[in-house]
Amino acid sequence: MKFKRLQFTEVLGRMNEPRHFIQVLAGPRQVGKSTLMDQVLAECTLPHYLFNADGVDEDDTDWIRRIWEATRLQMDSGHQAEAVLVIDEIQKIKRWSEIVKREWDNDTRSHRQLKLFLLGSSRLMLRDGLKESLAGRFELIRLGHWTWQEMSDAFGWTLDDWIYYGGFPGTASLLGDMRRWKKYVKESLVAPAIEKDVILTSNIYKPALMKQLFDLGCSYSAELLSLTKAVGQLQDAGNVTTLSSYLDILKECNLLAGLQKYANDEARRYRSVPKFQVYNNALLTAYKGTSFDKDRIDPQIWGRWVESAVGAYVLGSEEEEGYKVYYWRERDDEVDYVILRQGEVVALEVKSGRRGMNSGLPAFSEHFHPKRAIVIGTDGIPFDVFFRMRIEELFS
Repeated sequence: MKFKRLQFTEVLGRMNEPRHFIQVLAGPRQVGKSTLMDQVLAECTLPHYLFNADGVDEDDTDWIRRIWEATRLQMDSGHQAEAVLVIDEIQKIKRWSEIVKREWDNDTRSHRQLKLFLLGSSRLMLRDGLKESLAGRFELIRLGHWTWQEMSDAFGWTLDDWIYYGGFPGTASLLGDMRRWKKYVKESLVAPAIEKDVILTSNIYKPALMKQLFDLGCSYSAELLSLTKAVGQLQDAGNVTTLSSYLDILKECNLLAGLQKYANDEARRYRSVPKFQVYNNALLTAYKGTSFDKDRIDPQIWGRWVESAVGAYVLGSEEEEGYKVYYWRERDDEVDYVILRQGEVVALEVKSGRRGMNSGLPAFSEHFHPKRAIVIGTDGIPFDVFFRMRIEELFS
């Protein structure tokens, strides 16, 4: 693949700089982590050694030590002053972080210039391992879902294509067959993410309930739904506390979030009805879409997709740019997305034909005095401009 994501330059730069931190490349499944690393290694002039833990027995904790030692031997026999070791799907090995810490520290003490890059799909497993054993030893490079600009540059997608089909590069060749496209998203993307990256790596008491919550949440993207009502729609018995904890886990995996209502009081935010929001509009379409042709011509339906796309785009940079995303509603007044960064607030109203302009922005501005109150779409920032912007530009 000739197209290179923005993180390519960052990863290559860190590979060529002096050894200092472990570099961790993390993100959801099927966003191109392994492809990006292959592209970087193709241009890296240093000796490099690539291993993949996929298929290795998860209990074989000595596997990491063996490949590490094999790399050291090749460095010594080749008289290599420095080299790069890359381990893909590292989180699949039990206690991986303990072994990595031991071997990394051994190299540090012996002044061996072996640079380490770790790749992983499961945010939860990586998070736990990094916090438990590798604190202070690593830098995290996040690889998120593909933006419209990326899908356009790589595959020639229109903005409408991206709004409806989301940002999974593996689906690019399937747009002409909706049945096949949905099957691929659900079976090849969603199922492994839920079953391997979520259920097997967390204390999920009721896996069936987790799956049902995910399906329901995707179909309600950009909509408010109380967890009390959600319990009534799910077949497996559960309670609001359980659903809330499952929703937090899905957010950790960059799949589905339950946005809280913006308020000055933290307790009021926590008690609010969540607004479901997918991280990739492919998930909304897979569970709620009928066909592009039908959904595109219905202003009410298309407005829902556009609002969800704005939410996904804003949410996708939340961790990287250090802000929080909320919504706001008070009686009939509503603001689609509220962004909070270092005490400054930007309010966003999406206007695409789904509904007329409401009084949400003026009411919100009167209550909270945001830095900016912005309309995205009709009579505001055009969608093709907004989806090319960095969210931090809204605060400048």
